[in-house]
Amino acid sequence: MSDDAVLKLFEEGSYELIPHDNMRKTIARRLVEAKSTIPHFYLTLDCDIEALLKLRGEINAAAPVQKTEKGDVPAYKISVNDMVIKAMALALRDVPAANVSWTESAMVKHSHVDVGVAVSIPGGLITPIIRHADTKTLSVIANEMKDLAARARTKKLKPEEYQGGTTAVSNLGMFGIKDFSAVINPPHATILAVGAGEERAVVKNGAITVATIMSVTLSTDHRAVDGALGAELLAAFKRRIENPIGMLV
Repeated sequence: MSDDAVLKLFEEGSYELIPHDNMRKTIARRLVEAKSTIPHFYLTLDCDIEALLKLRGEINAAAPVQKTEKGDVPAYKISVNDMVIKAMALALRDVPAANVSWTESAMVKHSHVDVGVAVSIPGGLITPIIRHADTKTLSVIANEMKDLAARARTKKLKPEEYQGGTTAVSNLGMFGIKDFSAVINPPHATILAVGAGEERAVVKNGAITVATIMSVTLSTDHRAVDGALGAELLAAFKRRIENPIGMLV
């Protein structure tokens, strides 16, 4: 619908017009391009993150203290999202056929894993990238992500810090969102949507118990990562996230 046609639907004086800035226009253009040209395919499963939360607590408790102008602070503080980034990177290393980008003439198979991470900023969204995330320690990922997110919110990222990448992670768990499906960000062939970890009744060894469960949904570009390959990738992610000690090796 045209602008005039939309405005005629509302009572005059009941709204305010806020012009789109360049960021919002770019986001809109890329989303339309992604949903119009990429055949999205979705896969969802639940992950038990009890072991991950325990390990995260132990790692953070053992963090060395650094002296700064603001006093003593831990050298790092690892979040669940940092561990999700690492697990996704390792999963793509485990399933290299999914670490690809689609072009009309050829499949681009990447030799390393660069994970984009969706960050909300005033007026829009940006996806800074953790390069070679499969080879970095959790503490390095945590500190890089903290720096990238801070500079993203003040619009001080360099283009090479948010352009490219081989996959992405979008986490809305901090808002209490249980599950959702994310839109693929070209040239990626996958994006992982992460929901909130919540206590649920589950069956273990034939008995009902309570565990902290996190739902994740993988969106794939079906031209590059079909259903079976996407399922293999998501299963690899689940193995990594539910056996987090492997992230330290």
